[in-house]
Amino acid sequence: MQPAPFQGLCILNADMKNDVARDAGAAPAISMIGTRAMLFEAPGDFTMAHQRRIWALMDAAQARPDVQELIPGVTNLMLIFSVPPDSPQAVADWLRHAWDTLPERHIEGRLFEIGVRYGGALGEDLAAVSAHAGLPPEDVIAIHHASEYTVCAIGSAPGFGYLHGLDPRIATPRKTVPSLNMQAGTVIIGGMQAGISALTGPNGWNSIGFADLRLFNPDRQPPALFAVGDRIRFYPESIEP
Repeated sequence: MQPAPFQGLCILNADMKNDVARDAGAAPAISMIGTRAMLFEAPGDFTMAHQRRIWALMDAAQARPDVQELIPGVTNLMLIFSVPPDSPQAVADWLRHAWDTLPERHIEGRLFEIGVRYGGALGEDLAAVSAHAGLPPEDVIAIHHASEYTVCAIGSAPGFGYLHGLDPRIATPRKTVPSLNMQAGTVIIGGMQAGISALTGPNGWNSIGFADLRLFNPDRQPPALFAVGDRIRFYPESIEP
């Protein structure tokens, strides 16, 4: 008999964590989600070193015969088991040991160069980001497209990639009142993360521009445009007031 589909809470990304960095000296947090899933959360800041260790942990967990599915997030990893584990503590001990001993895993992803129409109606929060950073909009734009970003995880919406690489000078907290109809393709900033909205709808990230691309297409194989480890460079197609 095939196991029933996992019905527990799925925590994929940093939306489910605060943007406040955790104590770098703390131990990993490990918790059961329902009876068939376990969430491993790395301690410390959102860094590529931590993310690469999560990817290494994912590879090691893939070899476990009791693991049915793995969902990597932003410095976290969810393990979904084929049946409830007999000893969750033994699995947690294995995860801690693997975390402490495994080397980082480097993924050589593809490079995407993406044109952005900065500002305008689809980048209406550029002024708010500029005010928060204490920089003119043209400097925010220059800083944003000067970085190279890495796709750390796919989640929260089909095809949405959480990007590491945002310059701290333009990091801006998510909005207290979300936009109700942010368009898919909007280039966004949320805390220390960057991204491109994958779906049209409510969104609490800050919009600074628009990229004309489709992040998720169910008729495409694979459906998601980005994969973990891919790199992104933005460039300005236009700048609107």
